[in-house]
This record gives sequence, structure tokens and C-alpha cells, in this order.
Amino acid sequence: MRSNRAKVRAGVSMAATLPMIAGALALGIPAAHAADSPARDALKGTRPAWATAKADKGATANNAQVKARVYLAGRDSAGLAAYAKAVSDPNSPLYGKFLKPKQAEARFGATKAQVAAVKSWLRSAGLTVTEVTSHYVAVSGDVAAAEKAFGTQLHNFAKGSKTYRAPARTASAPAALKGAVLTVTGLDNAPHKAQHKDQLPPPDAVFKNSGPFSSYYGSKIASTLPDAYGQKAPYAIKGYTGEQLRSAYGAGKYTGKHVRIAITDAYASPTIAFDAAKYAKKNGDAAWKTGQLHQSLPKNYTKTEECGAAGWYGEETLDVEAVHAVAPAADVTYVGAASCYDDDLLDSLSKIVDGHLADIVSNSWGDIEANQTPDLAAAYDQVFQLGAVQGIGFYFSSGDNGDEVANTGVKQVDTPANSAWVTAVGGTSLAVGKGDKYQWETGWGTKKASLSADGKSWTNFPGAYTSGAGGGTSRTVPQPYYQKNVVPKALATANNAAGNRVVPDIAAIADPNTGFLVGQTQTFPDGTEQYSEYRIGGTSLAAPVIAAVQALAQEARGGKALGFANPAIYAKYGKKGVFHDVTDNPTGSGLAVVRIDFVNGVDAADGLATSVRSLGKDSSLSAVKGYDDVTGVGSPANGYVQSYRRH
Repeated sequence: MRSNRAKVRAGVSMAATLPMIAGALALGIPAAHAADSPARDALKGTRPAWATAKADKGATANNAQVKARVYLAGRDSAGLAAYAKAVSDPNSPLYGKFLKPKQAEARFGATKAQVAAVKSWLRSAGLTVTEVTSHYVAVSGDVAAAEKAFGTQLHNFAKGSKTYRAPARTASAPAALKGAVLTVTGLDNAPHKAQHKDQLPPPDAVFKNSGPFSSYYGSKIASTLPDAYGQKAPYAIKGYTGEQLRSAYGAGKYTGKHVRIAITDAYASPTIAFDAAKYAKKNGDAAWKTGQLHQSLPKNYTKTEECGAAGWYGEETLDVEAVHAVAPAADVTYVGAASCYDDDLLDSLSKIVDGHLADIVSNSWGDIEANQTPDLAAAYDQVFQLGAVQGIGFYFSSGDNGDEVANTGVKQVDTPANSAWVTAVGGTSLAVGKGDKYQWETGWGTKKASLSADGKSWTNFPGAYTSGAGGGTSRTVPQPYYQKNVVPKALATANNAAGNRVVPDIAAIADPNTGFLVGQTQTFPDGTEQYSEYRIGGTSLAAPVIAAVQALAQEARGGKALGFANPAIYAKYGKKGVFHDVTDNPTGSGLAVVRIDFVNGVDAADGLATSVRSLGKDSSLSAVKGYDDVTGVGSPANGYVQSYRRH
């Protein structure tokens, strides 16, 4: 998976697309027992699309080693989905009747008999069971044993310039397992093998913004530079802070008191406690109380080079500081994954659900929908549904590359934001004026034009597209019931006449040109590690901001968990004063800000670069009146948090 934070502090989405581990979906696996039975059920999705006959380089050596996870479907997967829907729907008599973790496990978890049958099957094939959790059975062994267990041959296939192992045909499991298996991961080893490291790398290289800045939107005008859209443009702000965001999104007196928020990312910043405390003190946020910030970390980290571990430190820093800025009294638990691979990210999500570590979970990472297979979607959805029945809601950033065409050549949405069981958070450009007063928002989408050599014009104004809020219509996920009669038919049916899921659901500040100020320990050119501050954006900012607003709403509701929030969010659509209806042209004329950046990202030694960044220009996506595929139903207005109050 990739971090959606994407170093949009630099104003572009730079996050590398990182590996997703392919797996397999057992869609309604039948039957049980006899290991010698010839009847088998296909585990759909286990043969990746790139494992073609043309790319086949021959059989993998029998003694090569395989590590895999067999995910368990549980005793009542259909019942789990049904109950998750019922407790999340304000119109259901079961609304809000959440289960405790032990109740959820007893009702929907795998039975001892199912686990025993899966272990017996795997061991009988010659695989060694290395770990058993309530979610999966992990195994290791040689290729010969894996081929026997999963009823397929493992071959080496060319993928680009490299060669990887994958099933030569769709893997399968004995029909005797009667639906006990949800998915299996690890049969395909693209794109990297795990590398264990005891130490995480030091902080990433420093990034700093150059001035001049506006302290609030429009406070400092670039009066000596060329016009943009017929008028002088303001300088980009230094970075909004907590009071400005709280005012913009109607926090009122609420602080998130007694509400628990979890944040997931990969790895863990070694300086997070110091950075968060210093940032709060410098920028007017409430001081962190003893025990208010927790970390739940794995024993070992893996794939640190493949995942760019140090790059995730800034993601955690942004998420933690943004949550605290908007919901300063909320309890925050950071749950770091061992790597950026799906199995490890699933582990971090499962840890939150199994221990009910929080009611609200902010996730600023994702990948393109084309990289997700049905098996992985099922594994994620199972965790989201188990969370929903316990009153836990998941919030995912929608992505930083608009419709993804510029990034991938194909119009598509991001995942897991495309799941029907999460709240997908889109992005806006936010104008907060003097006195912390909300002025307007546009959909986040940036075009950049540089200052001409003679300083008299903007070259090819408005310039090239750089980044914007992710959104659009899924190709794989059917339209969820809560989007019907709200999402325009043209959007819902863009890829399928029957209607599909449209992303996002709600939105908040994301544009790095109207972004958030963060403080982080970074590595300077002389090798020293120092705390410094910079402006940042991306839907990696929008997700924790919305998670924090949801904490305020939960407090307003008397502390009662909101759970999976989409049905309630869509039920509030159209009610007066609840949402800002965000459009790309809120003032009737084009909008832009001027930025002056250090060429080297640190200081003026290598010169300055002057550019104008147009707002509300998100690839083929448009923020229009009503629901749209950039901002969803809109951003929280003054009445949003208040709408959850119990009367």
C-alpha cells in the first residue's frame, strides 16, 4: 500500500505505489473433512493477471520456501454483514446495538472445529503451522507442500524486468472445509521478499517552506507579481493550525473528551511524543496529558527499504498532530504496522478491532483499485464489518492523484477507500479568513504555472495538473444502499448500469496550498536531527481531520459510539446547516495562490521558485452543487457536530 500523505507538503503527490500482496477469495467454499476427497473449491483471485502462459518461465524449484496465510471466514459471514448493516443504519431497530469484542467473536468468529480442520488440511500436505490467530492460520514450507495443499503448481513468471513466483492456475482448497477459508495470501511473492531489520532508519531529509506567507487566507497579497484570473493572488498561508480548523468545521465547545481515536500507518516515528508535545505548545493546542497518546507496535519491522520506512514518520506525525489539533481532549492510540504490505496493515486493523482500542480509526494510506484483488477486498471488508458490529468506524483518505489518469493512465478510484464499509474522505482547498472565520472551500485540484523569466506573466497559465483529491466510481464494488437517492445516477452508473460505489463520502481540508502546519524532527543537510515545521496537505490530512470531527460528534452524542458512519452521514444530507456544499467556483471567479519555494527544499542556497497554484482544478473530477466525486456530501458545517446532539 502507499501512504496518501504523499509528501504533498511539496504540493505534488510523490508517494510511491508500494506492493500489495495478492491473495485468494474463497467465495462460499462448500463442504468438509476427507483430505483424500477429490472435490475441491477454487480460491478465486489466487492466480494474478500477470501470471500468463507467455510470461511462464517454468516450475519453481520444489525446495523453494513459501510463507502463506490462510484467512478464516468465520462461522457466519453472511450474518456478520447483515448485523453490521443493521447496527449502522439509523432506520434499523438494531441501530447502535453494538456487540462487545467477545460477543462478536462468539457470534461470528471461526469455530474451534473450523480452525482444527484448516490446520489438519495444511499439515497433511506437509506445511508447518507457524501461527494461529482468530483471523488466520499462517504456514511455511516448501513449494512441493504448498502445491499439494492448494492444488496448483507454482511457476516463475516474468513481470516487467523481474521474475516472481505465482500459481500457474487458480489455487483451491478441499471442498470438505465447508466455507472455513476466506482467502490465502503469499502464494505469489511479487514484488519483494520480506527483509527483517531490527532498527528503523533515521528521520527523512528535511523539508521547509519558503515565505512570504499569509497568516490567514488572503492576508498577504502578491501585489508585485502578475495577475491570476484578473486579480492579484494571495500568498499561500503558512499553514492552518487547530483553532482555525476547529472554527471552520463547527467544533464549538466540543473537544473529543472521553472519545478514543486510533491511527494506523506503517512503522513508527521515534520522535512522535516529543514532536507532538512541542507542536501543541508552539501552536496553541491543548497540552498532551500523561497517558493521552499511546503506541501499539509490532515486535519486528520488515520491508523497511521497499516501503521507505522513514517516509512514513511524517505520515504518523501529520495524523497525530491533526487529530489533536481538532479534538484536543481525545485519547489517541497509534497502531503501527510491521510493513506497508497488506497482511501487516490488516494485522494493525485487526488489533484495533480485537481489542476495541478505539471507536474511530483514521487511515491515511491506500493504493489504486486495479491493484486490489477480490480476495484482499474480502479480507479487509471482514475486518471493517467486525468493527461495525462493535461500533468502530473506519475513515480512509481517498487519494491524492485525482482520477488517477495522470498517475496510472487509467481512470480509477483508490482502495480501501472504495470499500462500501468505510468512510472515504475526499479533499478541499480551504479559505479561513480573519478571526478564524470560514470563507469558502473548493474541491482540491491543483494546476501549477511558473513565473516567466521576465517576471511579467505566468508561463502557460493555469499550467499543468499536479495533484488533487481522489474520487470517482468504483469498477468492482456495487452501489451501497446508503448512496441511493443521493449520488447522481450518472456517477453511480459510470462503469455499470446496475450502479457502483462512488467515492468519496465526505471531505475536509487537503490542498497543500491551503494546508496544515506540522512539526517534525527531520534530518538536516549537516546530518543533525532537528525539530522544524512545514505546511502539508493531501487527503492524508483530510482523513484525521474528519476522524477528529467525528470524535466531537460522538462527544455531542453523549459519548455513544457512532460506529460505521456512512448511513448516518447520508441520512443528514440535505439538512440545513449540516454540510458545506463545496463547489469548484465558490466566489464566481477563478481562485489561485502564489507560492515561493526553496529549489532544494531547505534554504535559498540554490535559489527560489515562484509559481501560481490554481484551486478547484481536479483532473476530470468536479466539485459541483450537491453530491460530487471530489467532496462527497461536502464538508462539516457549523451544524454538523450539533446534529448528533441528543435531545
